[in-house]
Amino acid sequence: MPNLFIALAGLSGFLAVGIGAFGAHALRDRLTPELAATFQTGVQYHMFHTLALFGVGLLLLAVPQASLPRVSGYLFVAGIALFSGSLYVLAITGIRWLGAITPLGGLCFLAAWGLLAWFAATSEFLSS
Repeated sequence: MPNLFIALAGLSGFLAVGIGAFGAHALRDRLTPELAATFQTGVQYHMFHTLALFGVGLLLLAVPQASLPRVSGYLFVAGIALFSGSLYVLAITGIRWLGAITPLGGLCFLAAWGLLAWFAATSEFLSS
């Protein structure tokens, strides 16, 4: 399982860099400043949470049986897809109702971080 999250983090990081470069170069003259900022927000959250996903993979190398970090990893993946994905599509297409999906990704991020905090507070592994 840890290898899955480390592999997903590698793929996600690759995509975040590629999408960020695409936005900075190919979309520079095609997006309004507001939509460019929206796109950039998606890229930033994508990369931040890719690093969190990588951390989950590393944590699971030490405690592979732990369920809270595993669920947290899946929530980070879902959050990246929903939050950043909706911002990318919104920025490129201008379809405003897609903004309604973004908070669902934000909730996934919050839940993922909350589960990691809960794991840290309740795990004997981290207190030794």
